[in-house]
Amino acid sequence: MEDTSWESSSSWYDKIVGTKGHYYHQQVIIPGILKLLSSEKNTHPHLLDLACGQGILARHLPKGMKYLGVDGSTSLIQLAKKYDSNLLHQFIVHDLCQPLSLPQKEFSCATCILALQNIANPASVFKTASTHLKENSLFIIVLNHPCFRIPRQSSWGIDEQKKLQYRRIERYMSELKIPIQTQPGKQEASSQTWSFHHPLSYFSAQLKQAGFVIDQLEEWCSDKKSVGKTATMENRSRQEFPLFMTIVARKATYKADT
Repeated sequence: MEDTSWESSSSWYDKIVGTKGHYYHQQVIIPGILKLLSSEKNTHPHLLDLACGQGILARHLPKGMKYLGVDGSTSLIQLAKKYDSNLLHQFIVHDLCQPLSLPQKEFSCATCILALQNIANPASVFKTASTHLKENSLFIIVLNHPCFRIPRQSSWGIDEQKKLQYRRIERYMSELKIPIQTQPGKQEASSQTWSFHHPLSYFSAQLKQAGFVIDQLEEWCSDKKSVGKTATMENRSRQEFPLFMTIVARKATYKADT
C-alpha cells in the first residue's frame, strides 16, 4: 500500500502555506470556517482538527478555544508545535485510517480542511469524528470541489464563438486514485501525493453511516479578479464554478442504520 501521508511533501507544503496560510486560506477558507463555528453556541468549545497539517486553522481560532490537531506527518506536527504557543492547543501524530485513542464524546466541533481528498479511506475519518464528537456537534469538511476539480479529469476550455470560458468534466461518478506531483518542474525528483476522487453521493452515504446528518452544503468561489482582454469571461467562470465545497454535518442524536 502506498504511503498517502504528506511527510515526503512537508517542506514543500510548509513553504506554500507558511504561518498565515496561502491566499485561499486567508481570503476564503479560514473566514468561512470561523463564520460557521461562530454560529454555534458552545460554552466550552473544544475543536478536533483532523489532518491538521502544520496547524493553520489553530492559529486563527479565538484564543480561548481548546484545540487538538491530528496529522499523520511527524514533520508537519513538529512545525505546528513550533508555530503555535497557545497552551490550550495540542498536536499529535496519528494515522487517521486507524482508530484514535482519546476519550469518546470529548469534542464540541471537528474539522477536516483540504485533506479528505488525500486520504484513502474517508469513511475512517468520519467514524473517528463521530466517535469523539458530542451529540449535535458540527463536523466541517472543506474539499476541493469534487464536481468541478477532478485532477486529470477536469480542465478549462474557451468557446470562442460565445466568448465564454467553460469547465470540461471527463469523469465524475467513478472513484479514482490519482498520483499528484507536488513540484512538476522537478519531474521524477518531485515528491508525490495521492488524490482520491469520490462523487457527492459517496460522502452523503458515508456520513450517514457514521452517524451524521448534513445540515448544509456551501460552495466557495475564488474572489480573485482578472484584468485584460479575457477578464470578463474569466471573472464570470470563477463565479460559476466554485473552487471548494464545504459539507456542514452534525452528529446525529439517533443511531444510523447498519
